[in-house]
Amino acid sequence: MRVLLLGGAGFIGLHLAARLLADGHAVTVVDDFSRGRRDPALEELPLDVRDADLTDPGSYRALEHGWDQIYMLAAVVGVRNVERDPARVLRVNTLALMHLLDWIEPGEPLFFASTSEAYAGGVTAGLVPVPTPETVPLVIEDVAAPRFSYAISKLHGEAAVLHGAHAVVGRFHNVYGPRMGHDHVIPELSLRAARGENPFTLYGAEQSRAFCHVDDAVEAMVRLMATPEAFGRIVHIGDDTAETGIADLAELVLRVAGADPVISPAPAPAGSVARRCPDISLLRELTGFEPKVSLEEGVRRTFAWYREHA
Repeated sequence: MRVLLLGGAGFIGLHLAARLLADGHAVTVVDDFSRGRRDPALEELPLDVRDADLTDPGSYRALEHGWDQIYMLAAVVGVRNVERDPARVLRVNTLALMHLLDWIEPGEPLFFASTSEAYAGGVTAGLVPVPTPETVPLVIEDVAAPRFSYAISKLHGEAAVLHGAHAVVGRFHNVYGPRMGHDHVIPELSLRAARGENPFTLYGAEQSRAFCHVDDAVEAMVRLMATPEAFGRIVHIGDDTAETGIADLAELVLRVAGADPVISPAPAPAGSVARRCPDISLLRELTGFEPKVSLEEGVRRTFAWYREHA
């Protein structure tokens, strides 16, 4: 099988590429490397790697057709990027996708990477339940707020691919693991624990999340793309088996790190939702998926990677 990963040098993309290669498929990665670096992990894989700006329609015209699967993972992500330059988030995420839809041929199977941020406004407003299914109303509380730019770009993307392609939409929920950068809670806690920070500042200890290890997320993606009934659907990807408080997460990370600092509580980042957990009943129904990597095991793997590489 020939597989095209757009934005495939990033966090989830590289893990997906390794899995597809292990399954015996030929994988081509297209990336502008603005976030995903040409690091040793990428260089060691037998990939066809192409450097291209997907906001330029010429980049798509340079690509051949005949792919068995296409994954659209390219996007500007991360709270700091969103807060610093929301206009760039909207521009890059929208243009890259719309040029893809102009280029893709009818029937080419497409996976579009979306996010739980799509419904975060509804959680904050108290309009949707947690754990959250795919059928809840979608709310943008303040269209001018920078933090909503990412959600808006992904809501637009969901509608565009469902109306314009043979696609399945996967909404990721707090996926974590090695090589995901420094701006997410588990890597950030791991790095500070490894440095021996004391007192240890803990932001939003009262909040909770359901974390999903990247290996489980990749398994869900592969299963969805092999399931005809998933196409034309929005499907939540995550792990609903162990919703965890941020205070308990920090305790786990510190225990793995062998650290025992004084905890200094601090307010949660502005605009972050108090609770996030997906209902993955539809994913189970369609694919038989069940999460395999426990939070403790996943944190141990992630901490070990960051201690060695960062």
